[in-house]
Amino acid sequence: MGQNILLTGGAGFIGRWVAKRLLEEGHFVWILDDLSNGRRSNIAEFENHPNFKAFIEGTILDESLLSELFEKHKFSICYHLGASINVQDSIDDPRTTFNNDTIGTFYILEQCRKHDTKVVFMSTCMVYDRCTDEKGINELHPTKPASPYAGAKIGAENMVLSYYYAYGLPTVVIRPFNTYGPFQKTGGEGGVVAIFIKHELDGKTLNIYGSGTQTRDLLYVEDCARFVVAAGFNDAVNGEVVNAGLGRDISVNDLASLIAKDPSKIKHVEHIHPQSEIEKLLCNSAKAKRLLGWEPEVSLEEGIARTRQWIAQGGLSS
Repeated sequence: MGQNILLTGGAGFIGRWVAKRLLEEGHFVWILDDLSNGRRSNIAEFENHPNFKAFIEGTILDESLLSELFEKHKFSICYHLGASINVQDSIDDPRTTFNNDTIGTFYILEQCRKHDTKVVFMSTCMVYDRCTDEKGINELHPTKPASPYAGAKIGAENMVLSYYYAYGLPTVVIRPFNTYGPFQKTGGEGGVVAIFIKHELDGKTLNIYGSGTQTRDLLYVEDCARFVVAAGFNDAVNGEVVNAGLGRDISVNDLASLIAKDPSKIKHVEHIHPQSEIEKLLCNSAKAKRLLGWEPEVSLEEGIARTRQWIAQGGLSS
């Protein structure tokens, strides 16, 4: 039986894949997005889907809009992906990130509490301190708010979990690692994989910030979307923090070499905000496997090939 679902940030890169999966599974989806990061074209293919109920251009900071939506549609689950996600922007303008990521999350929580709506809160691997062993980062690993983005997310995570403990509201905090794939922006705000592929296809230089020895655990977006959706429909994760990643890390230098056909096109440039860099990110997803039966299915090489094909066919930039 299809459920009524609110997806904030659903016009964003990960959000559109979550929307796709929810629609495929027969649920009724409302998307709320202020289009500060997402775009209408990401969800154009769903506009005529019988279960796609509405796209609402609006902000999670608009409490009266939220109140009206929740009152009217009685959502079973709110997948809360709407957020300011750029680390560099958060350092330059912490107020916007704090308002969107922490206060906005509080407003969502208040509606969910009122209507007994489950909350799936999209956090980030950027809340973690660097990985120190090859077993990877599990959910008990120390956090370190190296940027206002990470700080705002940790603040919001704590609020989300407090609603589970204080009110018995079903909530879960999910921390996907570095997600990439089709529909990710290939311009300044995009992810490293998308930017590198776009530059390689255009014959431009691949710029690496700093030494390039920093590592990333890169999760293909459809694997990520499966994880996000599963967290909403499984009570075993209520009140929990759950990671998802590939379980393999790669240095930015090696990633550039994997993508660039011509090594002379790789260049190191000065890091804009070195203080926010995490030296090693490697995910341990054992908890997701145990509680959700989730494992990644797409290898890094396959994911890069799919992303390259999408960008080469005219995947959106900027």
